[in-house]
Amino acid sequence: MKRRDFLAGTSLAVGSSVCPDERKPASGRNMERKKIASDTKWEPLVGYSRAVRMGNVVQVIEGGAYAQARQTLHNIESALKKAGARMEDVVRTRMYVVNIARDWEQIGRAHGEVFRAIRPAATMVEVRALIDPKMLVEIEAEAIVSG
Repeated sequence: MKRRDFLAGTSLAVGSSVCPDERKPASGRNMERKKIASDTKWEPLVGYSRAVRMGNVVQVIEGGAYAQARQTLHNIESALKKAGARMEDVVRTRMYVVNIARDWEQIGRAHGEVFRAIRPAATMVEVRALIDPKMLVEIEAEAIVSG
């Protein structure tokens, strides 16, 4: 599955076998595209959806130290539910942090509170900036769902 870059907050990808263009399953049949919105000002401005589900593949988005990370993880959970998935389906997370030296422990604590038992593969990297200067963290999650 090819990763798409989103410009704001949380990302989530729920995966299966999809052709590189992500519009057709491996068998070549067209899939219905279900867009899930959260009605933030960024969605229409930047041109993205909070989540997009095509078959059993979901892509999601949102962001921000501890309180921001908790809200982001809550947004991911909400988008997963709307897409027919659960946090237990998450197999990978990526955390993009503006100041990793200052904030990694707070963000890691929030991540651990949600994923302690699930233990997905995880990456935390520092980035220069996010779309809004108030954003301190952006989190992506990939989940696998059946059917």
